[in-house]
Amino acid sequence: MKRLIGLLAVLLIWSVPALAQRGEPSRGSRVGGGHIPARGPSPAPRGRAGGRGAAPGSAPRDFRDQPGHPNAPHVHANGDRWIGHDSGRGDPNYHLDHPWEHGRFTGGFGPRHVFRIAGGNRERFWFGSFAFQVAPFDYPFCDDWVWDSDQIVLYDDPDHAGWYLAYNVRLGTYVHVQYLGPP
Repeated sequence: MKRLIGLLAVLLIWSVPALAQRGEPSRGSRVGGGHIPARGPSPAPRGRAGGRGAAPGSAPRDFRDQPGHPNAPHVHANGDRWIGHDSGRGDPNYHLDHPWEHGRFTGGFGPRHVFRIAGGNRERFWFGSFAFQVAPFDYPFCDDWVWDSDQIVLYDDPDHAGWYLAYNVRLGTYVHVQYLGPP
């Protein structure tokens, strides 16, 4: 009888973590929370336009592809799927007359280069000796960024010349940013 009670107690202890996870999204649908994508997005298919950047004056796009996901471009933790990076090269919201006007960022890209934002706002923020500006079209997608402490990782934007993608490690969201040179 003591063995049976002991066995039931062990089974109960093992079941508590499983019950605590009920109702949470699976790892595959998780966004943010410290996950860093292994790579940036692939180029959008040729001929694709208007996906992320709807035409000026049209209704804003909803990026919530699953319950609990943010209404902002984001990356799925399982498979590093970049949600919202699908408007292609012809998106007028990310056109620059003079791409890389202030030079190219040389501080490193990808998961081995995590930077902590040291100050600023969406119009101009910096870390180390590098300053950036968020694309005006992306302003609503970084309203919840903390401009003096959030960690970001930069990736090349394969579709929009002169832009990089700044991925917020805490939130799992990203925005287009332009390099401005030293702060």
